Amino acid sequence: MAETNFIDYVKILCRSGKGGAGSRHYHRAKYIPKGGPDGGDGGRGGHIILKGNRNMWTLLPLRYKRHIFATDGQSGGENRSHGSDGQDQIIEVPVGTAVFDADSGEFLCEITEDGQEIKLLRGGKGGWGNCHFATATNRTPRYAQPGQPAIEKAVVLELKLLGDVGLVGFPNAGKSTLLSSLSSAKPKIADYPFTTMEPQLGIVEYRDGRSFVMADIPGIIEGAAEGKGLGLRFLRHIERNAVLLFLVPADADDIAREYEILLKELREFNPDLEIKNRVLAISKSDMLDDELREEIEKTLPQGVPHLFISAVTGQGLTELKDILWREINSEDNPARFTITHRALDRRHRVQEEDDFVFDQPDIDDEDFPMSDQDWEDEFWDEESSVND
Repeated sequence: MAETNFIDYVKILCRSGKGGAGSRHYHRAKYIPKGGPDGGDGGRGGHIILKGNRNMWTLLPLRYKRHIFATDGQSGGENRSHGSDGQDQIIEVPVGTAVFDADSGEFLCEITEDGQEIKLLRGGKGGWGNCHFATATNRTPRYAQPGQPAIEKAVVLELKLLGDVGLVGFPNAGKSTLLSSLSSAKPKIADYPFTTMEPQLGIVEYRDGRSFVMADIPGIIEGAAEGKGLGLRFLRHIERNAVLLFLVPADADDIAREYEILLKELREFNPDLEIKNRVLAISKSDMLDDELREEIEKTLPQGVPHLFISAVTGQGLTELKDILWREINSEDNPARFTITHRALDRRHRVQEEDDFVFDQPDIDDEDFPMSDQDWEDEFWDEESSVND
């Protein structure tokens, strides 16, 4: 992965801005010896905002910008002058990016549309100036609210490609050859395992100008869900696929067993992958005669649509597109409406990203004299007393 610009996993540190403090100023003017409180409110801190960008295809820019900090809100001023708000930080990410808490692994949010904006971290509210606390019995309040503290969080961004059909198979099963035959994609094709080192997308043209997107990931081997081979690193990309196309070569020793191994690895990676519609394709079928095909068909798993194809001769490709289109648009396909993201755990992390050390200045506790909850309690208590 060091030689490619396709980066689909990155860990960054974000911090929103803290709110500006309210002012404790009193009005001073000629001939007004006892002016009342006129301290203004503090400005809010800047937000950390995620924004989808359909022109981006990788998280590479974030690999070189690990720290993203919004600016703080300014303090209020005299004559009820409101402090200026902190500047928001907008993080542009590719469509299909999921966000996880780097510490707990909990799923936080995802970007699925171009231009979609999500406030990842909210800036702190600005404190009220002393003008808000003047009452009939306390005409000269000598206090104002501090700004709400900033929020700091380390997050993991995962890019999951948006595709309708995901190709699943062992190395050298013919996935790249099939993708190049059905679409205009030009994946690397060679006669050795793991020729595909990064996911590939191709647009498959169907009848009447319709089309769907097919995604090819590196080959999966037994034990991929535990970190063996390259499959674990790219299995996240098929979490968004509506249909999974299992590809097993016709010269395999036991086609049914290989299918079960692949299904087992997907189940262990994310149990929700099992609910997706599945299609089994026997590739390289140009090597089979009618008798062998009949014998193989007796051993295939039941309940899964299957067919024999050859990407080289074109055998069965039209029928394959018909089946895939039907499965994608099937009303019984739960994956069309629900995408469940598994939480990050030890197996799903990229070690070099998790070992990344954030070199940042320590935050002085004196900058945050109150906890979030204490600040909220005092804020609303004071507001209700003023309104009363």
